[in-house]
Amino acid sequence: MKTKSVLTLNDVNAILDAAQQEAEANGWKVTIAVADDGGHLLGLRRLDGAPAMTPGIASEKARSSALGARETALFEDMINGGRNAFLSAPLQGMLAGGVPVIIDGEMAGTVGISGVKPDQDVQIAKAGIAAIG
Repeated sequence: MKTKSVLTLNDVNAILDAAQQEAEANGWKVTIAVADDGGHLLGLRRLDGAPAMTPGIASEKARSSALGARETALFEDMINGGRNAFLSAPLQGMLAGGVPVIIDGEMAGTVGISGVKPDQDVQIAKAGIAAIG
């Protein structure tokens, strides 16, 4: 039987804390979502001043990253590159800001960020992931 890493509550809290620190250090008002490898929400943190729509978007970015097993920026690039048929995929968070958490070469979960520019969302997500790396 294969053994694989999973995110613990301590991991989720470390990701949320580090991502929040990165966002606050830059003055960014975002929502941070952490999901397991199936896209199921494990933790959500909406920072003060983050728009009301960001929790849903961050959660869907985390879910889409998990189901697609890749960064959601790749979906956005694919669509922007003209592959419009991909819009019919059963995913809702196909915007940059969903990043997989890779442990020992396997996805253990994902982080989704919503609230700032795409590259800033990714920066926050990767800062959160680095806390457990």
